[in-house]
Amino acid sequence: MKINVFLDDNRTCPNDHILVENIDECINLLETFHIEHLSLDHDLVNKTRNGLMLVHHMVSNKLFAERITIHSANSGAGRAMYKYFKQAQVDLLMPGTIKVLLRPLPI
Repeated sequence: MKINVFLDDNRTCPNDHILVENIDECINLLETFHIEHLSLDHDLVNKTRNGLMLVHHMVSNKLFAERITIHSANSGAGRAMYKYFKQAQVDLLMPGTIKVLLRPLPI
C-alpha cells in the first residue's frame, strides 16, 4: 500500500496525505509503508528533533520515499535538508531516481 506523508506541526495537511507532527511518527511510517510522496518541514515543536535530524536518519537507515519535498519556510534549514539529500545521491547513499524538491510553503 502506497501512502503520502506530510510532516508538519503547524500547517494544514493536504487531503491526500497523512499528517505526522514529529519525526518519530514519520520514521514509523517510513519503516512500515511504501511512501510515494514525503513532504517535510524543518521547524517542529520539539526543537532538538527537527527535519534535518530526520533527513540524517533517513539516509543512514536507507528509509526513502519515491518523491521528497522540503516545504520548510526556514530557508537555511530547508536548503540544508535539500543539500544533504542531494549529496547522499551523489555519494550513492540514496537512489538517484528519488526526486527531491525544495518548495517552501508559507506558515
